[in-house]
Amino acid sequence: MQPIVHGLETEYGDQIEFVYLNIDDPNTREAKEKYGYRVQPHFFLVTEDGEVIQQWLGVVQEEAFEQAFDEVLGK
Repeated sequence: MQPIVHGLETEYGDQIEFVYLNIDDPNTREAKEKYGYRVQPHFFLVTEDGEVIQQWLGVVQEEAFEQAFDEVLGK
């Protein structure tokens, strides 16, 4: 998943902030509680206000992310 996500960050990084969390890091406790982050990989598309628009569990096709990003960005 890393090459896909990093490629998407290169493409969309000027419009979408990408945040990476490690489930084993105790500093991510707040995010785990807020979003229900329990397994890896788990991806969230979140508004600036912290509202989850969409989430994906497990391996995700690049096209699924692109479609969601383009929808949010009005493309």
